[in-house]
Amino acid sequence: MSPRSPGRARGERLPPGADAEGLSSIIEGLVAGGPWKSGLALGELARRWTEVVGDRLAAETVPARLDDAGLLVVRASSSAWAAQLRFLEAEIARAANSVLGEGRVKRVSVVVEAAGKSGARER
Repeated sequence: MSPRSPGRARGERLPPGADAEGLSSIIEGLVAGGPWKSGLALGELARRWTEVVGDRLAAETVPARLDDAGLLVVRASSSAWAAQLRFLEAEIARAANSVLGEGRVKRVSVVVEAAGKSGARER
């Protein structure tokens, strides 16, 4: 099925780029808010996590969720690593904001996920 706009005959194609601006604005609208925006920010944070927490902590932790209110949930591999992260919450928020843009992360919460378990306990 070929793309067409109102008033065009069936099978008549649009010139290249004719609806590019319309599609672009739809995509920008989707990404600008809600779960898409948080998901993209979380993906960027995960990709650059070593920059945020350093090599050693990055090996034992992962950014798990970032909500629209600015809460970053970090999952740690053990309660010992979670305790270490809790001392660094303010520094992690600052470093995350340097990656994502100021003010995106307002608070950090640490959860522990036991090995082999799918559920995490928030602390």
